[in-house]
Amino acid sequence: MDYQLVYSFLNELSANNTKEWFDLNRDRYQEIKKQFEKDVELIIEGIAEFDPDVTMCVPKKSIFRLHRDVRFSKNKQPYKTNMGAAIAKDGRKSGHAGYYLHIEPNGQTMVGGGMYCPESAILQKVRQEIDYCGDEFKKIVEDVNFTSTFGSLWRGDRLKTAPKGYPKDHENIEILKNKSFVAMGTISDKDALTTDMVKLVVERSKLIYPLNQFLNRAMLD
Repeated sequence: MDYQLVYSFLNELSANNTKEWFDLNRDRYQEIKKQFEKDVELIIEGIAEFDPDVTMCVPKKSIFRLHRDVRFSKNKQPYKTNMGAAIAKDGRKSGHAGYYLHIEPNGQTMVGGGMYCPESAILQKVRQEIDYCGDEFKKIVEDVNFTSTFGSLWRGDRLKTAPKGYPKDHENIEILKNKSFVAMGTISDKDALTTDMVKLVVERSKLIYPLNQFLNRAMLD
Protein backbone atom coordinates (compact mmCIF):
# COMPACT_ATOMS: atom_id res chain seq x y z
CA MET A 1 0.00 0.00 0.00
CA ASP A 2 1.22 3.50 -0.81
CA TYR A 3 1.28 5.14 2.62
CA GLN A 4 2.00 8.55 1.14
CA LEU A 5 -1.37 8.43 -0.61
CA VAL A 6 -3.06 7.15 2.54
CA TYR A 7 -1.56 9.82 4.79
CA SER A 8 -2.37 12.59 2.29
CA PHE A 9 -5.98 11.44 2.09
CA LEU A 10 -6.37 11.15 5.87
CA ASN A 11 -4.79 14.57 6.48
CA GLU A 12 -7.15 16.16 3.97
CA LEU A 13 -10.10 14.29 5.47
CA SER A 14 -9.15 15.59 8.91
CA ALA A 15 -9.30 19.14 7.56
CA ASN A 16 -12.49 18.57 5.53
CA ASN A 17 -14.55 16.07 7.52
CA THR A 18 -17.82 16.48 5.67
CA LYS A 19 -19.94 14.28 3.46
CA GLU A 20 -19.63 16.82 0.65
CA TRP A 21 -15.83 16.60 0.60
CA PHE A 22 -15.88 12.83 0.96
CA ASP A 23 -18.28 12.42 -1.96
CA LEU A 24 -15.91 14.43 -4.15
CA ASN A 25 -13.01 12.20 -3.06
CA ARG A 26 -14.82 8.88 -2.89
CA ASP A 27 -12.81 7.38 -5.77
CA ARG A 28 -9.57 8.14 -3.91
CA TYR A 29 -10.91 6.41 -0.82
CA GLN A 30 -12.08 3.36 -2.77
CA GLU A 31 -8.59 2.89 -4.22
CA ILE A 32 -6.98 3.26 -0.79
CA LYS A 33 -9.50 0.86 0.73
CA LYS A 34 -8.75 -1.70 -1.99
CA GLN A 35 -5.02 -1.47 -1.25
CA PHE A 36 -5.64 -1.71 2.49
CA GLU A 37 -7.75 -4.84 2.08
CA LYS A 38 -4.93 -6.46 0.11
CA ASP A 39 -2.39 -5.56 2.79
CA VAL A 40 -4.64 -6.92 5.55
CA GLU A 41 -5.02 -10.14 3.57
CA LEU A 42 -1.23 -10.47 3.36
CA ILE A 43 -0.86 -9.66 7.08
CA ILE A 44 -3.40 -12.37 7.96
CA GLU A 45 -1.44 -14.85 5.86
CA GLY A 46 1.78 -13.87 7.62
CA ILE A 47 0.30 -14.13 11.12
CA ALA A 48 -1.32 -17.47 10.30
CA GLU A 49 2.16 -18.96 9.86
CA PHE A 50 2.65 -18.78 13.65
CA ASP A 51 -0.96 -18.40 14.87
CA PRO A 52 -3.30 -20.89 13.18
CA ASP A 53 -6.29 -19.34 14.97
CA VAL A 54 -6.42 -16.56 12.36
CA THR A 55 -6.22 -18.85 9.35
CA MET A 56 -9.89 -18.37 8.47
CA CYS A 57 -9.88 -14.59 9.04
CA VAL A 58 -10.79 -12.37 6.10
CA PRO A 59 -10.28 -8.62 5.60
CA LYS A 60 -14.03 -7.96 5.47
CA LYS A 61 -14.46 -9.12 9.08
CA SER A 62 -11.26 -7.46 10.26
CA ILE A 63 -11.34 -3.92 8.88
CA PHE A 64 -13.18 -1.16 10.72
CA ARG A 65 -15.62 1.09 8.88
CA LEU A 66 -14.47 4.63 8.12
CA HIS A 67 -17.93 5.98 8.92
CA ARG A 68 -18.44 7.00 12.54
CA ASP A 69 -21.53 6.22 14.59
CA VAL A 70 -22.47 9.74 15.72
CA ARG A 71 -25.83 8.93 17.33
CA PHE A 72 -24.57 9.13 20.90
CA SER A 73 -21.46 11.25 20.38
CA LYS A 74 -20.91 14.98 20.84
CA ASN A 75 -18.47 14.75 17.94
CA LYS A 76 -20.69 14.79 14.85
CA GLN A 77 -17.92 14.48 12.29
CA PRO A 78 -19.09 11.69 9.97
CA TYR A 79 -15.74 9.99 9.30
CA LYS A 80 -12.82 8.62 11.27
CA THR A 81 -9.46 10.13 10.38
CA ASN A 82 -7.68 6.78 10.61
CA MET A 83 -7.94 3.31 9.12
CA GLY A 84 -7.78 0.19 11.22
CA ALA A 85 -8.08 -3.57 11.34
CA ALA A 86 -8.37 -6.08 14.17
CA ILE A 87 -7.41 -9.65 13.29
CA ALA A 88 -8.76 -12.28 15.65
CA LYS A 89 -10.25 -15.75 15.62
CA ASP A 90 -13.85 -15.54 14.34
CA GLY A 91 -13.46 -11.86 13.46
CA ARG A 92 -12.87 -8.58 15.26
CA LYS A 93 -16.23 -8.76 17.10
CA SER A 94 -15.62 -12.25 18.50
CA GLY A 95 -14.17 -11.19 21.84
CA HIS A 96 -10.97 -13.16 21.27
CA ALA A 97 -7.57 -11.56 21.80
CA GLY A 98 -6.09 -10.50 18.49
CA TYR A 99 -3.79 -8.21 16.52
CA TYR A 100 -4.44 -4.56 15.75
CA LEU A 101 -3.25 -2.18 13.04
CA HIS A 102 -4.09 1.52 13.27
CA ILE A 103 -3.07 3.80 10.39
CA GLU A 104 -2.99 7.52 11.09
CA PRO A 105 -0.51 10.19 9.97
CA ASN A 106 1.64 12.45 12.16
CA GLY A 107 3.25 9.63 14.14
CA GLN A 108 -0.02 8.02 15.18
CA THR A 109 0.27 4.75 13.24
CA MET A 110 0.30 1.85 15.70
CA VAL A 111 0.61 -1.93 15.77
CA GLY A 112 -0.20 -4.15 18.71
CA GLY A 113 -2.89 -6.36 20.08
CA GLY A 114 -4.33 -8.17 23.05
CA MET A 115 -7.82 -7.95 24.50
CA TYR A 116 -9.72 -4.65 24.76
CA CYS A 117 -12.50 -4.25 27.33
CA PRO A 118 -13.75 -7.86 27.31
CA GLU A 119 -17.21 -8.57 28.68
CA SER A 120 -17.43 -9.27 32.40
CA ALA A 121 -17.44 -13.08 32.21
CA ILE A 122 -14.32 -13.14 30.03
CA LEU A 123 -12.58 -10.53 32.17
CA GLN A 124 -13.15 -12.68 35.25
CA LYS A 125 -11.60 -15.66 33.49
CA VAL A 126 -8.56 -13.64 32.43
CA ARG A 127 -8.04 -12.36 35.96
CA GLN A 128 -8.34 -15.89 37.29
CA GLU A 129 -5.72 -17.10 34.81
CA ILE A 130 -3.38 -14.29 35.88
CA ASP A 131 -4.04 -15.21 39.51
CA TYR A 132 -3.09 -18.82 38.81
CA CYS A 133 -0.27 -18.17 36.33
CA GLY A 134 1.01 -14.71 37.20
CA ASP A 135 4.67 -15.56 36.68
CA GLU A 136 3.94 -16.83 33.18
CA PHE A 137 1.99 -13.68 32.33
CA LYS A 138 4.70 -11.36 33.63
CA LYS A 139 7.36 -13.27 31.72
CA ILE A 140 5.43 -12.50 28.54
CA VAL A 141 4.82 -8.78 29.12
CA GLU A 142 8.23 -8.13 30.69
CA ASP A 143 10.21 -9.83 27.92
CA VAL A 144 12.87 -7.45 26.66
CA ASN A 145 11.78 -7.70 23.02
CA PHE A 146 8.17 -7.09 24.04
CA THR A 147 8.90 -4.05 26.20
CA SER A 148 11.36 -2.51 23.74
CA THR A 149 8.64 -2.60 21.08
CA PHE A 150 5.47 -1.90 23.06
CA GLY A 151 6.57 -0.64 26.45
CA SER A 152 4.25 -1.74 29.25
CA LEU A 153 0.64 -2.82 28.93
CA TRP A 154 -1.81 -0.01 28.17
CA ARG A 155 -3.06 1.53 31.42
CA GLY A 156 -6.34 3.02 30.26
CA ASP A 157 -9.64 2.51 32.03
CA ARG A 158 -8.89 0.37 35.08
CA LEU A 159 -10.11 -0.25 38.61
CA LYS A 160 -8.95 2.04 41.41
CA THR A 161 -9.13 -0.77 43.96
CA ALA A 162 -8.73 -4.55 43.94
CA PRO A 163 -11.29 -6.44 41.87
CA LYS A 164 -13.89 -8.40 43.81
CA GLY A 165 -12.48 -11.62 45.24
CA TYR A 166 -8.84 -10.51 45.25
CA PRO A 167 -6.91 -9.10 48.24
CA LYS A 168 -5.47 -5.60 48.01
CA ASP A 169 -2.00 -6.98 48.68
CA HIS A 170 -2.12 -9.57 45.88
CA GLU A 171 1.34 -9.76 44.29
CA ASN A 172 -0.14 -8.97 40.86
CA ILE A 173 -2.81 -6.53 41.98
CA GLU A 174 -1.75 -3.78 39.55
CA ILE A 175 -2.24 -6.17 36.62
CA LEU A 176 -5.53 -7.50 38.00
CA LYS A 177 -6.93 -3.96 38.14
CA ASN A 178 -6.78 -3.77 34.34
CA LYS A 179 -10.02 -3.90 32.37
CA SER A 180 -8.06 -4.38 29.14
CA PHE A 181 -4.86 -6.28 28.34
CA VAL A 182 -3.49 -4.41 25.37
CA ALA A 183 0.00 -3.57 24.11
CA MET A 184 0.58 -0.97 21.38
CA GLY A 185 3.68 0.41 19.70
CA THR A 186 3.85 3.41 17.37
CA ILE A 187 5.42 3.52 13.92
CA SER A 188 6.86 6.80 12.66
CA ASP A 189 5.66 8.28 9.39
CA LYS A 190 9.19 7.84 8.03
CA ASP A 191 9.20 4.11 8.78
CA ALA A 192 5.70 3.69 7.36
CA LEU A 193 6.81 5.38 4.15
CA THR A 194 10.12 3.56 3.75
CA THR A 195 9.58 0.12 5.29
CA ASP A 196 7.78 -2.99 4.10
CA MET A 197 4.79 -2.41 6.38
CA VAL A 198 3.26 -5.85 5.87
CA LYS A 199 6.48 -7.48 7.03
CA LEU A 200 6.81 -5.03 9.94
CA VAL A 201 3.26 -5.61 11.14
CA VAL A 202 3.71 -9.39 10.98
CA GLU A 203 7.00 -9.19 12.90
CA ARG A 204 5.44 -7.10 15.66
CA SER A 205 2.37 -9.32 15.75
CA LYS A 206 4.65 -12.28 16.42
CA LEU A 207 5.71 -10.54 19.64
CA ILE A 208 2.03 -10.20 20.59
CA TYR A 209 1.30 -13.88 19.95
CA PRO A 210 2.31 -15.20 23.43
CA LEU A 211 0.06 -12.59 25.08
CA ASN A 212 -2.86 -13.58 22.85
CA GLN A 213 -2.23 -17.27 23.53
CA PHE A 214 -2.43 -16.64 27.26
CA LEU A 215 -5.60 -14.53 27.01
CA ASN A 216 -7.41 -16.86 24.63
CA ARG A 217 -6.48 -19.86 26.78
CA ALA A 218 -8.16 -18.15 29.71
CA MET A 219 -11.40 -17.94 27.71
CA LEU A 220 -11.49 -21.72 27.39
CA ASP A 221 -11.34 -22.42 31.13
